Amino acid sequence: MDEATGTFWDHLEELRNCLLRIVGITVAVGVVAFACKGLLFDIVLAPTRSDFIVYRLVGAEAFSLHLINTGLTEQLMMHMKTALYMGLLLASPYVTFELFHFISPALYRQERRYTIKATGSAYLLFIIGTVVNYFLIFPFTLRFLGTYQVNTDVTNMLTLQSYIDTLINMSLMMGLVFELPVLCWLLAKVGVLNSGLMRQYRRHALVAILIVAAIITPTTDVFTLAVVSFPIWGLFELSIHIVALTERPAAAPSPTE
Repeated sequence: MDEATGTFWDHLEELRNCLLRIVGITVAVGVVAFACKGLLFDIVLAPTRSDFIVYRLVGAEAFSLHLINTGLTEQLMMHMKTALYMGLLLASPYVTFELFHFISPALYRQERRYTIKATGSAYLLFIIGTVVNYFLIFPFTLRFLGTYQVNTDVTNMLTLQSYIDTLINMSLMMGLVFELPVLCWLLAKVGVLNSGLMRQYRRHALVAILIVAAIITPTTDVFTLAVVSFPIWGLFELSIHIVALTERPAAAPSPTE
């Protein structure tokens, strides 16, 4: 562990400066995203158009989905909210670096190595979860629910606020769900979890995954539940293999023992 210097108030001051830098960079990137309104919403609203890359790859039929605005300040507030979230997402590498730089002096060399692995893997998986949601889970959820009609006389009218809130919330939730392999690896490292236990409770895990998927999704339809559940199940199976690789066979007894 590096030699710690300074008083409690010195460390508190350093934490304050760290948080101020994080907030400053996040807001600055958010302001840039706010200024690039056309590009920002071309990306955010892409899943509403039938020429979205994923729809074209699977040969989906053309569809039409129009968003409406029902509040006087709603479009401005959604613009600010979306820009801030995009700023946080784009600034996340710097945020991760700043937080690690703050805590690293208090870690031993081996702890620092594990922390780098865990932090790097967690960040990468969060980004992958966000990307999977944007390109797979959210578009097909939107396409199914946005075009579903109980009768041709009933027209769907989706608000901008509903669309943005659902996209952001599902992105955050899927990013967190994709942390499952890292969580299992950490639990395996401290001896709380092993691959045999995970295989033994596979069926229980499936039920838990369905419950989590039902919480993540804004609806209760079977299609959306399946779209969300399959990636989570794949993460669980991946976690079993990661935990199995973490486990090391006990060392053979010495001939002299």
